[in-house]
Amino acid sequence: MNGQPEKSVEFVSHFDPYVYQTLTSIIGTKIVVQLTNNSVVKGELSKVLPDHIVVETNETPFFIRTQQIIWVSPAIS
Repeated sequence: MNGQPEKSVEFVSHFDPYVYQTLTSIIGTKIVVQLTNNSVVKGELSKVLPDHIVVETNETPFFIRTQQIIWVSPAIS
């Protein structure tokens, strides 16, 4: 268009295979997650994908970007 070459857009996301593998191994357990905005989410880890996790609290899914996670710990009942 206008004689200029098109610019391509590249999506870059950091993937930590160790975090992914560790979280995958605890699917189905109750966890506590602290996020970069200092909020804390408690619930059952139901799904792990390379870029986000799903934590269910009272049957409500919370989709959390992996890059927003500061730490994860097993929940104490």
